[in-house]
Amino acid sequence: MIDHLNDPQRAAVTIDSGHALVLAGAGSGKTRVLTTRIAWLIQNGLTSPFGILAVTFTNKASKEMQVRVASLLPIDTRNMWVGTFHGLCHRLLRAHFRDASLPQGFQILDTADQLSLVKRLLKANQIDDEKFTPRDVQRFINSAKEEGLRSHAVDASDPHQRRMVEIYALYEAQCQRDGVVDFAELLLRVLELLERHEPIRAHYQRRFRHILVDEFQDTNALQYRWLKLLSGGGANIFAVGDDDQSIYAFRGADVGNMADFERDYARGAVIRLEQNYRSQGHILDAANHLIAHNSHRLGKNLWTDQGEGELIRAVELPSDGAESQWLVDEIKALVGDGISRLDIAILYRSNAQSRVIEHALFSAGIPYRVYGGLRFFERQEIKHALAYLRLVMNRDDDTSFNRVVNFPARGIGARTIESLVDQARTYNTTFSQSVARVAGKGGSSLAQFSLLIETMAQETRMLTLSEAVEHIIEASGLLNHYRGEKEGAERIENLGELVNAATVFETEHDLSGLPSGEPAKTLIELMPDDSVEELGLNLPIAQTPLSAFLAYAALESGDNQAQAGQDAVQMMTVHAAKGLEFDAVFITGLEDGLFPHENSIIDPSGLEEERRLMYVAITRARKRLYMTMAQSRMLHGQTRYAVRSRFLDEVPENHLKWLTVRGVSNDVSTQSYARAFGAVGVNNSRSSQYGGTALSKGPSSGLQIGSQLFRVGQGVRHARFGEGTIIGLSGSGLDAQAQIHFADVGSKTLALGIAKLDIMT
Repeated sequence: MIDHLNDPQRAAVTIDSGHALVLAGAGSGKTRVLTTRIAWLIQNGLTSPFGILAVTFTNKASKEMQVRVASLLPIDTRNMWVGTFHGLCHRLLRAHFRDASLPQGFQILDTADQLSLVKRLLKANQIDDEKFTPRDVQRFINSAKEEGLRSHAVDASDPHQRRMVEIYALYEAQCQRDGVVDFAELLLRVLELLERHEPIRAHYQRRFRHILVDEFQDTNALQYRWLKLLSGGGANIFAVGDDDQSIYAFRGADVGNMADFERDYARGAVIRLEQNYRSQGHILDAANHLIAHNSHRLGKNLWTDQGEGELIRAVELPSDGAESQWLVDEIKALVGDGISRLDIAILYRSNAQSRVIEHALFSAGIPYRVYGGLRFFERQEIKHALAYLRLVMNRDDDTSFNRVVNFPARGIGARTIESLVDQARTYNTTFSQSVARVAGKGGSSLAQFSLLIETMAQETRMLTLSEAVEHIIEASGLLNHYRGEKEGAERIENLGELVNAATVFETEHDLSGLPSGEPAKTLIELMPDDSVEELGLNLPIAQTPLSAFLAYAALESGDNQAQAGQDAVQMMTVHAAKGLEFDAVFITGLEDGLFPHENSIIDPSGLEEERRLMYVAITRARKRLYMTMAQSRMLHGQTRYAVRSRFLDEVPENHLKWLTVRGVSNDVSTQSYARAFGAVGVNNSRSSQYGGTALSKGPSSGLQIGSQLFRVGQGVRHARFGEGTIIGLSGSGLDAQAQIHFADVGSKTLALGIAKLDIMT
């Protein structure tokens, strides 16, 4: 089992006891180590399959882990506790729904449904949705939950914060009435369950003797507390992660958890996996030199025995249009050399960059796919169908009720909905329970809708899952609605695919022939033999096929992993690229203000995260890596001029091959190029070659306004906004503008002829 491992991998897999931190560099075989560790523990009798809790961040990763363990040991891994944080918490709440104060048929709100609920609450309580935007409220609620805080525990320091807390309280009450939980609630509710119910906590602490965590650098404060609580009975935590790939601070991930874990648990038991099996030497050396500029690291240095490989190709182009055309030409050459389009990736920092690249690829007839775009369970028609399924399962689900009560249209207008909301608020009931109190024609239409849901529930109870899904899609009127749409054919195909998904789900979970609305023995939440007596459970808890399928759909919609595409060039943000690898990778838009992003340049911690993001981008490449930048770029309706990204300058010259751009000299002469760019701040002394002519941009270039010379990177002071740094310059004369990042108010674009700016020396 361990013969195929290198020495550090073997040391990690066979570590005797206690906690361990495994620093696993990109492409170093961390999944192999995790799965082999699980198999090794079981094979050597150190634990049973039911004594292991393995936590991942994506459903794809958890399934891969189960498959790999099954290939090493002759055991059925489907019933092991291997899954995402959200999936495992969902499993615990299903088993202990009463103790968690939830109805047995509780459902999961995905991100879009959560936002819909927030919008409805704001409207029902006459809260200004411009002052308290739904997305801001959603972020506030999720952020508080990820810190483990209920509304009553949030510290509100000003009137705006206090109102946010009040909305949070309204949201909590509504979710409890509806019998629904959002993603953050899954973890928080389980944490509270374990903290408050000592018998349940003690049971799981005794059961799970080995806790293994993948992608530990992506854990947030709540997840770390969850792990600490479960390990309180003496379990060993085996944490695998890479602090250099921590790029999800905006989601609450705390890279400091790794250093905390080393101090609190590992205490010197740190194993570094530094041999990379993915990339060649020049790529890895560039990544090592780049990330070494970050100061807060646990430290490691990637290496490979695959040789140096090819130099990294770097190119500087006049515009984003020229950059895109160059990408097209180079991709054609790669495909001509035998590289599959599926193994070519174009990475960008901001989604705004994709349009011009997509246009160039489309015009050239090159198939492409935007990876991480709208996923299956997020498509409008699928969400409508799932809402009907959820109502069949739980009539009190107000979010689902609100989504489809008048879709397809059935004459239920805004006034009727307002009356229903008023009745629900007055009597503290759900929409379904309030229908009978709405009078008039609108009330009659609502009653017909409720009857439709009740009828579908009765008609599908004894049907199989796939038959039930197919019947509800038809009976709800969705198919007829989309048949009448000009472009409804694709939506109808997607609804057919939902039936296919239900069929596959039946097969994978041995549900063929079983009624969708009846508890299925194969879906029993497995508990240890002593759980009935110890936890006071009279019977094992079984889900219905429909409730299990809905949970699967909600968890899948929250998964960050998209599905594999056709033989097409893969386009994506760098964030979406994490965990992927390609033969050829293009990192585009390497300009200060774009990558690193302008919002991060001033903040040291933000800049370090941007550098980690660049590190992730570089280490996606197996054989060939390209870095491109444009001197001018159309973003948000404005032409922006920029300097070369500092990240390009942090890669040593001996790993780079600067390319001469063929054909540019036919369109842009040296003089016209100088006129276009010479008056704009390009603080860069390195020469670029266009058609064989070197053009040097000296550090003294900039925009001259009156007696003042403004340059990118220069410190300035504004009477109202305070001190800031120029991150971009555009235009000339009366149209001259500067984009400035101010420490107190963020980025502002100011007209240099009007704004009174003092240059700081």
